[in-house]
Amino acid sequence: MCNAFSAIVGRNRKVYWKLGIDEHEGLRKEFKLKYTENLCPIEINPNNDDYIFPDKWNFKFDDKIPDWWKQSHEKASWDAHKRWNKELRKKVHINRLRNIIHPFKLPKVNKPTKTDLNNLKEWDSVWDSVWASVLASVWASVWNSVGNSVWASVGDSVWDSVLDSVGASVLDSVGTSVWAYIGWNFNLKRSEWKYTKQIKTKDYPFMPLIKLWKRGIVPSFDGRVWRLHSGKKADIIFEISREELSK
Repeated sequence: MCNAFSAIVGRNRKVYWKLGIDEHEGLRKEFKLKYTENLCPIEINPNNDDYIFPDKWNFKFDDKIPDWWKQSHEKASWDAHKRWNKELRKKVHINRLRNIIHPFKLPKVNKPTKTDLNNLKEWDSVWDSVWASVLASVWASVWNSVGNSVWASVGDSVWDSVLDSVGASVLDSVGTSVWAYIGWNFNLKRSEWKYTKQIKTKDYPFMPLIKLWKRGIVPSFDGRVWRLHSGKKADIIFEISREELSK
């Protein structure tokens, strides 16, 4: 897989790129480009792999340098990169990314409140039908540019902590919480969240999870029982069957 920013530069200095498409093959399909010596794939990436807070951008060729390549082609590439970067920054909440929240580094919640349980109940009522939209929408938008850095900050840690506590039967539910949090850092329009038409709210459709996350709570579900985890060891602080929760 290529990295953002990826582009294909034509001999005529036209630069083909699209936010959310970080593979040269994907760009070829998007713009119906043939394999020809008059097209040159390039990448512009930061040294620290942080696309929001980069240290230095580096230009590189994906393959050999064509004999027609001139300084003007590189300038056109950098100009396209500036447009891409501007579009990317419109898609994210910079302040949230400056202050990534790790739920298990917050003070442990020893007992969930009524509000916490209402958020869990609200999520339980919709999660089966909408959780895939987190993955589909975030990946299609700016995952390779921003999502990786958020996942590196919290994803693996949250995932592993909960799995150590209750096992692999809760994979989908825990992954959804992580993806929901990643998605919350993106400034996406409601129309960009697929599969959520049945949710009658103008808010981010995964806010019940975000409210729990910001409290230091991550839910897990094994198909029968919901559990709430909190604290540095992802301790189970509450569990309830789906049937009981619905009542």
